[in-house]
Amino acid sequence: YDEFSTPNVYRSANGAPGPQYYQQQADYVMDIVLDDKKSTIRGYETITYTNNSPDVLEYLWVQLDQNKRSKDSKSPLIESSGGLGADLASSFVGQYMGVSFDGGFNIQSVKSKGMDLPYTINQTMMRVEMPKNLKPGEKFSFSIRWWYNIPEHTVDRARSGYETFEDGNKGYVIAQFFPRMAVYSDVEGWQNSQFWGRDEFALPFGDNEVNITVPADHVLDGTGRLMNRKEVFSKEMMNRFDKAKKSYDKPVIIVTQAEAEAASKGFSNETKTWKFKAENVRDYGFATSRRYIWDMMAVKIGEKDVMAVSMYPPEGNPLWEDYSTLVVASTLKSYSRMSFDYPYHKAISVHAKNQGMEYPMICWNYGRPEKDGSYSERTKYGMMSVIIHEVGHNYFPMIVNSDERQWTWMDEGLNTFVQ
Repeated sequence: YDEFSTPNVYRSANGAPGPQYYQQQADYVMDIVLDDKKSTIRGYETITYTNNSPDVLEYLWVQLDQNKRSKDSKSPLIESSGGLGADLASSFVGQYMGVSFDGGFNIQSVKSKGMDLPYTINQTMMRVEMPKNLKPGEKFSFSIRWWYNIPEHTVDRARSGYETFEDGNKGYVIAQFFPRMAVYSDVEGWQNSQFWGRDEFALPFGDNEVNITVPADHVLDGTGRLMNRKEVFSKEMMNRFDKAKKSYDKPVIIVTQAEAEAASKGFSNETKTWKFKAENVRDYGFATSRRYIWDMMAVKIGEKDVMAVSMYPPEGNPLWEDYSTLVVASTLKSYSRMSFDYPYHKAISVHAKNQGMEYPMICWNYGRPEKDGSYSERTKYGMMSVIIHEVGHNYFPMIVNSDERQWTWMDEGLNTFVQ
């Protein structure tokens, strides 16, 4: 839109919530399985949607962002096209004549109380029909079973996906990976705007309970509090973690580079499930690999301790081990001083090639040294800058929940100003 909506009982003229302001709530319980050999992810999720609006809802809209990568996606129509005046034949073939990636959600079922629900998929949006209208104050629960092929983000510049390292192992940074509720607001009702890849996201808050199954030799972290740490950590990792909780001046290594490199030489056929709970978040993301080094330190924010965390492959060292977690800690302190105290219990920086993307409590960041471990000042300060920026996005828009789909400049502007 060209203008903000007219002030009313929901939104005051000064930008503050009005006396009848409301937000919808979307709670998720998810069981996720990542297949490292096939690079696929599948899930079964139950969404409980609470209608806090004064309106009677006749249907629900769900976002299917991965359909931006489906074979019938319209996203290429908004991207630049046409060959360059001078181009290598190999580049031309790769860009214009290669086999397209088979992405997008495969929706296997949409059910409520064991009964199939009618649904219509329109590109990146899915409309779900309920058995009866949802009145103000009522809740409706339904489940979706789905899977998709994970894109290689270093090839196709996806916001999430995997990177293949030289030894054949993969590092996964996974987001927009599950069907997510669209926003319903007083301004426009359902926001069922398509996701073509450039604009970002609008999401309701909710509580998430997420169980993620990966190979047993992977380490994993994501949005929310890890509920079964003693099951998935070794005794040595637990001892290091306990030490990290009391270390306010420097990071403590939870998984060393030697341990990550040793794990990279194998490939477990066993699995391990990591269980998380996140309260009052608008989205979910996680990162996993057997090749990740992992370090943490404590940061005092107000009256509580927050964990500053980094995960990175050996390809990120020595830069990441020296600086990443210290930069996360510095960002939490400075943003909390200049805005409001960080409300979550951790903030994670994950190293992924050419990435810069944010989700609640977790983000992926670029900044890779040369193969011999050397790096320029440009690489060092570029890496620091992107970590500050992406961790800063926890405040704007992950906590101050601006509508990125409609007003992209708001979260970027506020975040860049504080940065």
